[in-house]
Amino acid sequence: MTLSAPLNTGEQFEKCIAIIREASVEILLLLNVHFDEGKDPRWFLEQLDVARLSLGGWGAVAKRLKLNDAELTQFTLQLRHLQQLVPRYENGQNVTENQLIAALRFISALENLRNKQKLLSYNTALPSDDAQQRQGLQQLRAMETMIKSLVMQVWPDSEKLRNHLKTQFGADRVRRWLRLGDHNDVLSGMRFSELALLLIDKKEFSQRYARLFNDAAELNLLVEPRKTLQTFLDDIRQMRASVVSGQPLTSNQLLLLNSYYPQITGPVQRAFDEGRTQTNPAEILREAGGDLDAYWEQTRKKDRAAGGDAMPMRDSIDKPAKRSVRSREERDQMLSGVLWSAVGVMVLMMVIGAFWMFTSGMSAPVARQARATVPIAEDRERPSPKEELSRLGLPRDENNFRAAIDRNDTRVVSLFLRTGMNWKLSWTENAVIADYNDVLDLLLRYRLQMDENRPCRRFIATLTHEMAVNNKKLTSITRDYLRAFCTVKPVVDRQRYEMEQAQLRYEAAPTDENRKWSDIQTAIYDVID
Repeated sequence: MTLSAPLNTGEQFEKCIAIIREASVEILLLLNVHFDEGKDPRWFLEQLDVARLSLGGWGAVAKRLKLNDAELTQFTLQLRHLQQLVPRYENGQNVTENQLIAALRFISALENLRNKQKLLSYNTALPSDDAQQRQGLQQLRAMETMIKSLVMQVWPDSEKLRNHLKTQFGADRVRRWLRLGDHNDVLSGMRFSELALLLIDKKEFSQRYARLFNDAAELNLLVEPRKTLQTFLDDIRQMRASVVSGQPLTSNQLLLLNSYYPQITGPVQRAFDEGRTQTNPAEILREAGGDLDAYWEQTRKKDRAAGGDAMPMRDSIDKPAKRSVRSREERDQMLSGVLWSAVGVMVLMMVIGAFWMFTSGMSAPVARQARATVPIAEDRERPSPKEELSRLGLPRDENNFRAAIDRNDTRVVSLFLRTGMNWKLSWTENAVIADYNDVLDLLLRYRLQMDENRPCRRFIATLTHEMAVNNKKLTSITRDYLRAFCTVKPVVDRQRYEMEQAQLRYEAAPTDENRKWSDIQTAIYDVID
């Protein structure tokens, strides 16, 4: 099967620009910036900055558009990339393939925005037909098969491939892939993002695949071919997720796929023609047309068993740690367990000794018993933390606990903690803002009683807001909190991503505001990394 002939690149680009102009007017209207007609991408970016200033920051813009920080960052980054490639556009001017791809990718961002913000109703449809839909499904299947072929060519021995995957991903994941995949075919059990990661991982790519893809004619949308390949494959991952969920590919996705496919397979096809690889993309594409419906039905079953493929593609493989390093909380917990075990042994020995003395008929136990009641009586004279709270008229509930934290009442907070009551990191928000270091230090001493699930996103958001709006710096106590609760790998990875995005924004638009956010995200990452 041959690919259907694409429309003229210039015509496609003009339709994209028309969609972007229409959408920009609606989006700006939602941000209280009124225009009757949209213009080029640079104008749109400038007006978004005007909206940011009038609303008080990017956070307010994100709230109006119903996007989170990461989604708004991606939206503005793609718009900046488009305006860098196309600063000005006049009808009829020559357009490159990369300019068209940048426009199509930004239309994908517009589609995502429209799905999030239901008040937007602009149309992003481009011309397409049923033949293109089937061709797109065939290209998606062929892309997966080609990547598998490239990997199998590097690792022809299945046993060596499994050992390599165990080294890279860990034995548990390899066992899961073997369970989900076909018989003795570990690659068939992998998600598309995991399979593609074998190709675009920095080390794997430079050692095994760079000679195939380092072609100046293709994969040059971004500075580095590997990074461009990663971007294209991550977009393809999202297209596959749409198909697996039962949705047809949108017209924009079809055009993007039609642009991505020759750029990814072209270098491999040339390598095959020159005898540098045994993988033949043209033959793979022809074979991908057979039993296409059955293939996608089987893919949907595997996807359900694997739990979907929703996470963005990583830049490199995260190798499993050879030995997990205990955190400070885990060390404290282990020490506490050892001490309580020792106390239990001592109590048991005392009980056995007392029983022996009682049964021996000696008179000494009477005296010992009399003496043993004295500390108990003394303890009863001292009220327990619960009784003290009752005397203060404070029920043992979260509202009173949080109120005590908010007013820096260390005595009441200490009573709540001594009753064994757990606390949440989000309760410290006002204390952090007001610099109530006494109560913050007290809570940190009871860190094992902090039981909030995933507490760091809100805590870091509070810190960054204070640093950005009120020009505060990280204090010793906030650094201790970050080290105590936010050094787990998912949080570190997310903060690294936030830092990289802030740095990219500063590189794209070196303003004082972007520089400040870049410094803030970097400062937090340096503490928890």
